[in-house]
Amino acid sequence: MKKMLMALMVLVAAGSVVFAKGGSQSQSSGATPGDLVGIAMPETHVERWVKDGASLKRFAEARGMRAEVQFGNADQTQQNQQIQSFLTQGAKVLIIGCINDGVASVVTEAARGKVAVIAYDRIIPNSADYDYYLTFNNFKVGQLQGQGIETGLNLKAATADAPKYITLFAGSPTDGNAFFFYDGAMSVLNPYIDSGVLKVVGPYPKTSADTANFQRIATENWQAPIAKTRMENLLSGDAGDVVLDAILAPNDTLARGIIEACKADAKYRTKLPVVTGQDAEADSAVSIKNGEQYMTVFKDTNKLAEAAIILAEAIVRGQTPNIPGAILASGELAKIGDTGKKVVKAYLLDPVIVTRDNWQVPLNAGFYTEAEAARLK
Repeated sequence: MKKMLMALMVLVAAGSVVFAKGGSQSQSSGATPGDLVGIAMPETHVERWVKDGASLKRFAEARGMRAEVQFGNADQTQQNQQIQSFLTQGAKVLIIGCINDGVASVVTEAARGKVAVIAYDRIIPNSADYDYYLTFNNFKVGQLQGQGIETGLNLKAATADAPKYITLFAGSPTDGNAFFFYDGAMSVLNPYIDSGVLKVVGPYPKTSADTANFQRIATENWQAPIAKTRMENLLSGDAGDVVLDAILAPNDTLARGIIEACKADAKYRTKLPVVTGQDAEADSAVSIKNGEQYMTVFKDTNKLAEAAIILAEAIVRGQTPNIPGAILASGELAKIGDTGKKVVKAYLLDPVIVTRDNWQVPLNAGFYTEAEAARLK
């Protein structure tokens, strides 16, 4: 009997050692295996969100976590239901690319359950119930768009006697990033407008603080058909008697809709205006290579997705995040993390301008799928 008892004790002790070792291995490799990361992306009609969802899931699983991705179809009620499902499943961290401030109610639910929330590339406005925001330097994104127009039109050499003509588009008014993009671009363009070198056709909010005019140029839910229709109306209305030299378009999806409208107008069939963009979408990369869309801004969302999972893992483990290539916003940039109710920690990655001169940058970074890359070779 004593021998059996001793043998049992040895087995229990050995099992404890194995469990302890297993626990140590799990801790050294990241979060506890099986920890659920709930990934809520806003929509699928902008292709970068589909890619981001896939990348986030891949990086989470590579670090031993479970990951589930849902897309909100640009419907905040639907996204809220998806997030509530993540909470019911016991998610440890939520990564949310929100649609609008209606997400705040489920962020509050997450806070009550001590579930961490990372706002992913879009600030979650009007909430004090989360602590982390991960994005790119979105004011700089806008500056790069403004610089693209500055270079494309050679504005430094232009004169008020022979002004250039521009019309302005902005992103979704429910997306806080749209305001930073616009203000960054106008910080470059306003001096040329003030001097008479650049003439604005259509509504002209000097900054996004001009709410009434900003709403007139904003594009609800980043919908390309809305931008295309507005461009068609401009071409037959305010811009009917001039030839536009440039169009400030806030992202690639809208840029392509705007270009499509221009190509249907006889004035632009041989020479398109300088049209900006953002996201380095494959269709726009082809357009840039072919000399149609003038530029885009490459935000390496593979790096953003990896950074989000590194941050999520650090939160679960109770560690201070160390995110390669990201800075913690401070000084003037700290306002990027202002939700309207709280300033959260905003981790910023750096964007890159892409034109016909360096269109290979996102390709060389492995940003595209094999099928997309084949179209660029």
